[in-house]
Amino acid sequence: MIGPGPMVIRGMGPDESVTRQRITPGTAKRIVPYTKPYRAHIALLLVVTALNAGIAVATPVLFKYIIDDGIAVGDTSFVVWVSVAIAGLALLGAGLGFVEAWYSGRISEGLIYDLRTRIFDHVQRQPLAFFTRAQTGALVSRLNTDVVGAQQAVTTLLSTVVSAGLTLVLVLIAMLWLSWVVTLVSLIVIPLFILPGRLVGSRLQRIMREHMQVNAEVGSFMNERFNVTGALLAKLYGRPESENGQFARLARKGRDLGILTSVYGRMLFLTMTLVGAVATALVYGVGGRLVIEGAFQIGTLVALATLLTRLMGPINQLSGAHTSVLTAMVSFDRLFEILDLKPLISEKPGAKPLPASTTEGTAPDIQFRGVSFRYPRASDVSLASLESIAFPTQERTDNALTLSDLSFTAPAGKLTALVGPSGAGKTTITHLVPRLYDPVEGTIRIGGHDLRDVTLKSLNETIGMVTQDAHLFHATIRDNLTYARPDATEDELVAACRAAQIWDLIESLPDGFDTVVGDRGYRLSGGEKQRVAMARLLLKAPPIVVLDEATAHLDSESEAALQRALKTALKGRTSLVIAHRLSTIRDADQILVIDKGRVQERGTHEELLALDGLYAELYRTQFAHQPAQNGNAPMPEPAQVGAAPPGAVLTDGPGPMPGGAPGGPGLFLFPAPPGEGGPGRGPGGPGPRLLGGPPTGHD
Repeated sequence: MIGPGPMVIRGMGPDESVTRQRITPGTAKRIVPYTKPYRAHIALLLVVTALNAGIAVATPVLFKYIIDDGIAVGDTSFVVWVSVAIAGLALLGAGLGFVEAWYSGRISEGLIYDLRTRIFDHVQRQPLAFFTRAQTGALVSRLNTDVVGAQQAVTTLLSTVVSAGLTLVLVLIAMLWLSWVVTLVSLIVIPLFILPGRLVGSRLQRIMREHMQVNAEVGSFMNERFNVTGALLAKLYGRPESENGQFARLARKGRDLGILTSVYGRMLFLTMTLVGAVATALVYGVGGRLVIEGAFQIGTLVALATLLTRLMGPINQLSGAHTSVLTAMVSFDRLFEILDLKPLISEKPGAKPLPASTTEGTAPDIQFRGVSFRYPRASDVSLASLESIAFPTQERTDNALTLSDLSFTAPAGKLTALVGPSGAGKTTITHLVPRLYDPVEGTIRIGGHDLRDVTLKSLNETIGMVTQDAHLFHATIRDNLTYARPDATEDELVAACRAAQIWDLIESLPDGFDTVVGDRGYRLSGGEKQRVAMARLLLKAPPIVVLDEATAHLDSESEAALQRALKTALKGRTSLVIAHRLSTIRDADQILVIDKGRVQERGTHEELLALDGLYAELYRTQFAHQPAQNGNAPMPEPAQVGAAPPGAVLTDGPGPMPGGAPGGPGLFLFPAPPGEGGPGRGPGGPGPRLLGGPPTGHD
């Protein structure tokens, strides 16, 4: 038995190869293009920063004159005018500070916007395999924490470094002009400012990267446990203490790294403060003696001491800039990791749209020719830092084919059903049609056009799909429906919902279409979610429809009604349907039996039963009678109307089969077991049970 202790946490820990990763060479050069749209703003910001630096130096120099040439000689008028000048410079500095803040904010927020939108767009283009591996919280962390850290590298550091550099130069010039002796004494302590920054910088860079990684893990953990399905799982299995323990371990690691970051940062600050105090003492000691000896006046000493305090700030900033740049570069490096991950599915240059084929009878066919497929490796579609898992062994190299030399044609405007055991490759086939993946060999064509040669937009417009696990956004029913057709009218929404057998429920809700369905649509039942998803598909009305066990969660009566609606809605459209309940596809134009990634059998229902192969075996398994009195369990067969034996159950159209299994289109007759059933049993009634166990799961 696997316990919930160290093994679980080891799997959740950050990979050391990620946290100890060095910044990729050339990262700094890649930042420059992101600043080009803001060159004018940056130029104005630098001008304002330079003016602020000049004011920072001018004010201490004026102190010298107000003391030596005003107060010392008793010139009241001079004192007043210089005081007014100092006040004016202060007002000007405040105004320039406001302008600097505006431009800095405009650049920083604009950069955040550009980075977020570009990364979001890039992530949206990643293949489905990327999302099956990446942790949602890690992705969100990249678009939040790392983007903010990256903009600090361009804006805060830009203005800080430029301002500090200019201020440092101007202050040194002013100090040398006032007293080169005191200035040289002050410069002795400058190396003491630089060394701590260099010593702490490299260590702090690694801690910051690991801290970001842990924060992403905490976000992923909370995202998985706070959504409704994760919370339900934890409650059903009674694991709150275990969940608290796992979260506490992650939070503890984040706490410890945060303490280290704080300690190193505080250590740097205290060192700088100590060095600044020593430098001030030297200035007053040496400068005071020179004043006593008459080398210069007291005003000059005050100006030198004030300038020294103005010198400490820029030196502090520049010494810490190295550390700040390194930590900010970590954020840029993590963002570039995502941008460098090329999507496996991309639109080739010169791709052409699929011809429009939305009118009845003009839907295109689907052709698979020699298609082989294997799922991509993690290294091709994901990043270790996004998965946040350290695997003890390397990835397996024996990545077997899921589909092998698969060829078939789904005729235009006809219904093709895919059946077979779980894991046979049925869902993989449906994922290849909308080009969620590309085959490793062979071609897939729609209407004679290779999917690699057509635009992705036209492909999306041509195909509509409903999966077994229908997803709804945490929004209103209207928003979820119009996701397929934003311009749909109210009447079209109602018509689609009526066809999907969900309008009665929506109409009964106080807010109707404006009802919020909750996280992943969890305020609705599984069947209601699927009917909303089906309404969304009917609203889109695409030429090609793919249904992956789309009625699995419906009750017999709802499924019967929906099957009737689908029979009308799918008329003239090319349909590819996965069905585990064979009763739903008995009247399909073509049935493909998939096993081990190949088409093992094909034909109509009657032809496949006559073949007595895998399909017949699956059929017998699902429709085996309860043991009759003589011990025989004959396989049910369709019968002609009028040939009903006594007690048989008649189903009209796609109504439910006995025992709750919905029937396919058409009129079918099934004998009832002795003592059960009888004429007059309506759809959804208790009816005789002819089915065996539940259908197999999703591929």
